[in-house]
Amino acid sequence: MLSYRNHKSTFAYLLVGAFVIALAATLTAQETPQPPMATKIPKADTTLGDVRIDDYFWLRDKSDPDVMDYLDAENEFTVAMMKDTEGLQEKLYNELVGRINETDLSVPERIDDYYYYSRTEQGKDYPIYCRKKGSLDGVEEILLDQNLLAAGIGYFDVGGFSVSPNHELLAYTVDTTGSEVYELHVKNILTGELLPDRVPNVGTSIAWASDNATFFYDVIDETYRPYRVYRHQLGTESSADSLVFEELDEHFFLDVTRTRDKQWILISLGSKTSAEAWFISAATPLAEFKVVEPRSAELEYYVYPHGDRFFILTNDNAVNFKVVEAPAADPSRSNWKDFLPYNNNIKIDAIYVFANHLVVQQRQNGLQEMKIVNLKDNSAHNVEFPEQTYSVAGGANPEYNISLL
Repeated sequence: MLSYRNHKSTFAYLLVGAFVIALAATLTAQETPQPPMATKIPKADTTLGDVRIDDYFWLRDKSDPDVMDYLDAENEFTVAMMKDTEGLQEKLYNELVGRINETDLSVPERIDDYYYYSRTEQGKDYPIYCRKKGSLDGVEEILLDQNLLAAGIGYFDVGGFSVSPNHELLAYTVDTTGSEVYELHVKNILTGELLPDRVPNVGTSIAWASDNATFFYDVIDETYRPYRVYRHQLGTESSADSLVFEELDEHFFLDVTRTRDKQWILISLGSKTSAEAWFISAATPLAEFKVVEPRSAELEYYVYPHGDRFFILTNDNAVNFKVVEAPAADPSRSNWKDFLPYNNNIKIDAIYVFANHLVVQQRQNGLQEMKIVNLKDNSAHNVEFPEQTYSVAGGANPEYNISLL
């Protein structure tokens, strides 16, 4: 048993120990960075009679200095809390970079007499877009060097990238804020000159008409949904551009493209469960767009022109999809004729139309297949793969006039 004196000494030690722990805790609290606390500014949002309060709605406005100050504070707090891992971060970064081939080349894509590709160089952040004429042994032309365009800019992204039919002009869109709101520019490839044509607040889809002087582009709404298509003629102000299509249903997104056979300009619209397409001849850019088939609930269809007829991938009475064809003069559903009739045992995922062949990406017996249909005699065969199980899908191939074995 301890004596009274020993009890007193023990109590004194406990008091000293408690003081030291409290002091250490106080010092630790002072040294440990404290997370920034965003100010709560209630904002009521009423939808269908339901009122919701958003205390942090004000953080949406990146032009507000208070918002940027708060984001800077969050970044500083993150850096401070992760400071003891800086060595590990550097090690992981170096290991990841060491596994990347920084000097690389994309697979060239042939369009007419040109081979288009992009390449990267070690130590540079962005790709360089190039082409060669005639063969891959030709002289390289640099179309767009993102590294030069991005110099001195904190963020840079190229969205749309479209070369005119005569291969002399390049229309492209850039985002310099990270907001996915782009600005469209036009460059003369032959001279390197940047044309005065400039369109703000656009999306990423661009389609040239056959005259090499007119192109179509999409515009986004306040929710960043592509919902409008405008027509622009070179040498005119963007404020004079003509609105050729507007999608008011917020469930639908759109894009505008020039078809692979180069004969048509196509506006494709899609929602979760239905789709729609509008078209004009690329040779008549001032014409009014016509609908292929008006949208209806649960009807999906996707249009792939082939000269004076359209191949259409659809789920019309075909849950696993089928392929129909229709005359370009009137491609409405009343004229749809089965080309690849519906087969309940085959799921068609996509089709790719070329001058003489139709490539069908489908799934059967749990395996993906690539079927090639000869459009001259409608004979068909599947591409053979040596493995019992595999994965295969079609890739980008803009050239229409190719030979498939």
